[in-house]
Amino acid sequence: MITEAPIAPTLSVSIVLHNSSLEQLHVTLHSLFACVIELDGLVLSPISVTLLDNDSTEDYRQGLEKLVAQLVAQQHAAVSLRVEHNNQNTGFGSGHNRALRSSSERYLLILNPDVELATGALREALLFLDSRSDVAAVNPYCERSDGSREYLCKRYPNVLDLVLRGLPFTALRDRFAARLAHYEYGERDAHVPAEVQLLSGACLLCRQRSFAAVGGFNERYFMYFEDFDLSLRLASQGRVMYLPGMRIVHHGGFAAKKGLRHILWFVRSAARFFSSHGWRLH
Repeated sequence: MITEAPIAPTLSVSIVLHNSSLEQLHVTLHSLFACVIELDGLVLSPISVTLLDNDSTEDYRQGLEKLVAQLVAQQHAAVSLRVEHNNQNTGFGSGHNRALRSSSERYLLILNPDVELATGALREALLFLDSRSDVAAVNPYCERSDGSREYLCKRYPNVLDLVLRGLPFTALRDRFAARLAHYEYGERDAHVPAEVQLLSGACLLCRQRSFAAVGGFNERYFMYFEDFDLSLRLASQGRVMYLPGMRIVHHGGFAAKKGLRHILWFVRSAARFFSSHGWRLH
């Protein structure tokens, strides 16, 4: 574990919302603030946290404003928390681009509102990046709410693997378990940092200069695969890596479990991704 940073880093955090659970958001922010407190002496200025609301309902907005007002009254002095409202839902990547458009901090944390950061997660990740100038972005070790492992990092996908993952047939997925594990780097030692091909946008820490150099997220993706597309472009700026010392719990779910609309978004974004970066059928 790295214990010292040669230069004090600064950090900007973006969280995109669309009628997201306020109860879960509270948990996410509480874990974030706890991590920020541990950064005392490591950061130069207050950490900027932007909540970008992507056209949620009026009732939701009122609830969000109430939650934020409560948190502002309680929060640590090292955090600057603000809310931005978008009058139309422009998508995941577009929301983060907007939230981070004026950021000048050295590092950016793209965070889902259903992610709970473990104690020490941010400190570990910032110290790692500050000591490794060759690394552009990292993903954490991740568990689901039930304690099972979730593999955020992926190899370049092919159509068959995506179909197998999306089908509701457990027996069929079990038959191809080794293949799917390979797609998710399941054979890698979970305790060893490693270079990977693709990162998840659920909790992605990257250098601001790298994010800016590639133009941020491609806003043609409304939802899904925008993080894979970003990963491939970030790789032109440095290594993208799995960092086990950075740990989270992800309380979200797969697209296939969220209904037909999400499945259609997933299929459309997959087609866009393969058309842009190359098709692999099997």
